[in-house]
Amino acid sequence: MSLMSIMLQVTNDAATNFSMSHLGGAIGAGLAAIGAGIGIGQIGRGAVESIARQPEAANDIRANMILTAAFVEGVALFAVIAGILAVLK
Repeated sequence: MSLMSIMLQVTNDAATNFSMSHLGGAIGAGLAAIGAGIGIGQIGRGAVESIARQPEAANDIRANMILTAAFVEGVALFAVIAGILAVLK
């Protein structure tokens, strides 16, 4: 029995009161969290490379890195909450 057939069996089972929107919301929330982690990793990598190339600009680079990471976290939090609301609906 494949994973997809198990998931479809669970979603079609009336006793569990589960639907495809629940599954989509859960997957969406997980992908949002993973995407935020990757995005912040890329921001950190770029900041470290920039500081290594131009150490005298470290304070400006660090401030911009923190601001950008905060924006990414905000969008990711919004996406995770939207996914959780889809699961609870």
